[in-house]
Amino acid sequence: METLETLVRAEFAPKTVYLNTASTGLLPARTVDAMSRAVQAMAEGQPTDMFADVEAARASFARLVGVPARRVAAGASVAVYTGLIAASLPEGAEVLTAEADFSSAVNPFHVRKDLKVRTVPLESVAESVRPGTALVAVSAAQSADGRVADLPAIREAARAHGARTYIDVSQAAGWLPVDADQYDYIASVAFKWLVSPRGVAFLVVPEDLGGLSPLFAGWVAGEHPWDSCYGPVEELAHSARRFDESPSLFSYAGARHSLALIEEIGVEAVQAHDLALADRFRAGLGSLGVAPVPAPGSAIVSVPGLGHRQQELSSAGIEVSDRAGNLRAAFHLYNTPADVDRLLDVLSG
Repeated sequence: METLETLVRAEFAPKTVYLNTASTGLLPARTVDAMSRAVQAMAEGQPTDMFADVEAARASFARLVGVPARRVAAGASVAVYTGLIAASLPEGAEVLTAEADFSSAVNPFHVRKDLKVRTVPLESVAESVRPGTALVAVSAAQSADGRVADLPAIREAARAHGARTYIDVSQAAGWLPVDADQYDYIASVAFKWLVSPRGVAFLVVPEDLGGLSPLFAGWVAGEHPWDSCYGPVEELAHSARRFDESPSLFSYAGARHSLALIEEIGVEAVQAHDLALADRFRAGLGSLGVAPVPAPGSAIVSVPGLGHRQQELSSAGIEVSDRAGNLRAAFHLYNTPADVDRLLDVLSG
């Protein structure tokens, strides 16, 4: 097994101090090469089998989150899958969400005016589950500030009250180990910590398909897709593939290779690397007399009041985010201690 450093050096060569994975992850060289080949093959009239790439990506994501591939739907958007789950709920159902969670994970529930959406602080989600709560919907790691939800407590509280759980792992999958088997539904985009192109997202459903109706099912949702192109689909896929969106094929041609890289390195190794850098940054902020939003165990560090320095940092070749006035730095496998020190140096003036 190659070391993380060796693999990363072969795949990534950023020209900036790139600390913005929470917005968009960098693409590995293998992914760029695969997409280039797919585009060129299409231009030459000899397209590659990109539907095979979809299946390879599905299988890879399934292994990363610990479920069989038959439980994974392949699409392009978390919001679409949130909407699918929202549509499955009965009139008057109560959905429990976290304050200021990412809109893709919560807004479709608000659009259905006949649902009762209750919003509480992230730290209070588990204790706020009650009899009559139908669904708990929360991001594993908060986009705005990196706080990590107490997923085991949320899971146990939901089970105690007969509620289903829907976890958006878009800001977690790739650096935080995810056991999708512990929850009813898991959704994730792949263009952040899974270092894939935009246009790739996944939904994990229970073995019994979770009571979801395939409202947007097209021909790709058929048990035999190429026999399902005309008229009503006679036989829907017996697996989660019935919830597939028509895939962004060039994105999946690359994503299979990005996901394979994360598998090759191992999420636990990525986590150790990312958290070491995040902790180094937190310690450095302390020496500057600055306190980040408390988010222990997170690869995302958010610093209140410093968001206005984002443009200054970008001009200095350091890419971070300005989120709600906070400076958000996200540390991933292609970052180094030197990147952390450079950020601290510029912040110190």
